[in-house]
Amino acid sequence: MLTGSCHCGAVRFQCEGTPQQAYECNCSHCSRKGFLLWFLPRQDLRIESGEEMLTTYTFNRHAIQHQFCPTCGCQPFGLGTSPDGSQTAAINLRCIEDLDLSAVERVAVDGRSR
Repeated sequence: MLTGSCHCGAVRFQCEGTPQQAYECNCSHCSRKGFLLWFLPRQDLRIESGEEMLTTYTFNRHAIQHQFCPTCGCQPFGLGTSPDGSQTAAINLRCIEDLDLSAVERVAVDGRSR
């Protein structure tokens, strides 16, 4: 079980699994924020605190509802639907505690051209 949070700690979450890959998208949003996204089934994300305060930001195709803390502005995860229709969570691996990011393969995604 992995544990994560926003910067101020008001939003805390847990997720199951071990990230082997992270998507590093070059779209205007992801590149400016430095996201490293790990996608997993929505049911594998458990929001422990702060869910009621989360604010949503969407852009472009509105495929991911990026959730952010209104206090510190950090975006620890997003929610969406995969192409097959299943509910997914996009975890910002930079918000996971004690994760060695150098051990996670980065996969470049060309979101800028979409």
